[in-house]
Amino acid sequence: MPKTVADVMTRDPITVTPETPLTDVIRTISDRKISGLPVVDNTGKLVGVISETDLMWRETGVKQPPYIMLLDSVIYLENPGQYERDLHKALGQTVKEVMSQKPITVTPEKSLREAAQLMHDHKIHRLPVLDAKGQVVGILTRGDVIRVMAAEQDG
Repeated sequence: MPKTVADVMTRDPITVTPETPLTDVIRTISDRKISGLPVVDNTGKLVGVISETDLMWRETGVKQPPYIMLLDSVIYLENPGQYERDLHKALGQTVKEVMSQKPITVTPEKSLREAAQLMHDHKIHRLPVLDAKGQVVGILTRGDVIRVMAAEQDG
């Protein structure tokens, strides 16, 4: 795979802002048959990613952490902070409340092999592609990498 990210990425991807209602995101992901979207601020800089995984909280709900009662006190056996974050995601109405922050990114000149390794190592399905100014110029998905592999096989 001697190609670069720029050779394979989808240019000018659909983006959303932190204020975008989740109902709009759900409709876009469903209609466009995509699995996630970059989240940008009003200057176009990347601030997060929202994916199907982030949206699943709405349907799956949140499990309360196990606890024990001791002398009228609740003692959590797991971190209750994680429960609070998960609950906030499940009840969220806007992208900002649900998105994953600090996403892993890549630049257009990176090799496709390096980008694929990033996705594999971090167990992610997409990489926003940023220019030198931090602007989103594309998106690279696992599907893009697989299509290149298939094309090389067909050869």
